[in-house]
Amino acid sequence: MDSVRVRFAPSPTGHLHVGGARTALFNWLFARQHQGTFVLRIEDTDLARSTTESVDGILEGMRFLGLDWDEGPEKGGSYGPYFQSQRLTLYRRYADQLRRDGWAYECFCTSEELEAMREEARKNKEDPKYDGRCRRLTAAEREERRDQGRTSVLRFKTNYDGSTILDDAIRGRVSFDNRQLDDFVVQKTNGMPTYNFAVVIDDALMEISHVIRGEDHISNTPKQIQIYGALGFTVPDFAHIPMILGPDKSRLSKRHGATSVTQFREEGYIPEALVNYLALLGWGYDDSQTVFSVSELIDKFSLERVSKNPAVFDLQKLEWLNGVYIRDLDLETLYERALPFFVKAGFAERRPSQEEKKKIQAVLASLQSRIRRLDEIPQAASYFFGDIAEYDAKAVRKVLLKEGTAEILEYVAGELAALPGFEEEDLKPVFAQAMEEFDCKLGKIMQPVRVAVTGTTSSPSMYEVLPVLGRDEAVRRLRKAQQIISQRWEAEQT
Repeated sequence: MDSVRVRFAPSPTGHLHVGGARTALFNWLFARQHQGTFVLRIEDTDLARSTTESVDGILEGMRFLGLDWDEGPEKGGSYGPYFQSQRLTLYRRYADQLRRDGWAYECFCTSEELEAMREEARKNKEDPKYDGRCRRLTAAEREERRDQGRTSVLRFKTNYDGSTILDDAIRGRVSFDNRQLDDFVVQKTNGMPTYNFAVVIDDALMEISHVIRGEDHISNTPKQIQIYGALGFTVPDFAHIPMILGPDKSRLSKRHGATSVTQFREEGYIPEALVNYLALLGWGYDDSQTVFSVSELIDKFSLERVSKNPAVFDLQKLEWLNGVYIRDLDLETLYERALPFFVKAGFAERRPSQEEKKKIQAVLASLQSRIRRLDEIPQAASYFFGDIAEYDAKAVRKVLLKEGTAEILEYVAGELAALPGFEEEDLKPVFAQAMEEFDCKLGKIMQPVRVAVTGTTSSPSMYEVLPVLGRDEAVRRLRKAQQIISQRWEAEQT
């Protein structure tokens, strides 16, 4: 294969959507597999909607996912500028070339005339497309309209003969009947290029070898191929990847939940898991394999294995996969990833002391196998960093208020208070002795202690929780639970 150059070209009108991120990932994997070049280009010709904040968000999202670009914003390159708003001179030059070579003409139709044209087509049950009336204007008629002060757009003079053929790397051969096209606009009245025109100029001048993009662009392809031909440019290879749908099989949108990379990051998804999951949306190597490292994805990815069918975004599967990746992280990496969530919850400073770091790591070690997202940490870890705000009512009723529980808590509190050490090996004998003392199984001892020190029946092992809380705090909570029991019994008696 010749030198591979691919691009991701988002419009900075919002956050990096997972659909765009999946497109960027497929381009990135293809480039890395073929030792090619991955170009990031910002399509910001929609000046009314494009924002600096959106550009920053896109770059941040790309960095979060680890999709480093070889050319583009912040890096430069030999084919820049990489913002369309900085390439306007180029677009105007090629627009003038189309006009000189007879491939484009001025259209003076007003918005009212265009709407009347569309309405007439609808009445006749025809496609509401431009009828080419300004194509037939003489030079004198064009000059007359300019003298009237009428503004114009530049339309491409479409070839209506035959078909335009697309050999798509994913969808195979696709034929477009040229009679279904119209003379589309390539340059607006303000001199700004339209998408179909600018994207051809950019891809051609940047020597893009493969255009890998969403299937919603298929309908644009015959127009673009005709522009390539009119300007004498080499047509790149095209690959149109399937759409991403929500569980209801409609196009994925905000109503389905989080849809941007920023949202997923804020909800505690880690980049490796998100990249892995996005790769599986429309691509698969082996049905028996779900978890892929980045290096495996680079090695195994191919356009031939990309499906033609839409991919359904399954949030539960992503959560499961995120949990798998969280469990596989080493403690130091997990600490670095989770620290912002501790800070946001008020459990830690941005730069914790070594003692605070040690406690956070101990908490994480106890929770690592139980969480699927990092944003679950504040709730799951709250009892480690402050008094229990509220006891689970069901747990109090079914566990703490059982007959004999107060005596068990009294016994365990006394034994814990007397321990010289407070690690797992110190704690186990206490619970073993308690089982003998009360002639019961471990669960009857452990559950009351769990509710007393965490407020719930669901938590990591007490052998992990108690050392993190420390002796004094653990004993204090056991005593507090005894008071709760006593107060409830007194209330019931009165």
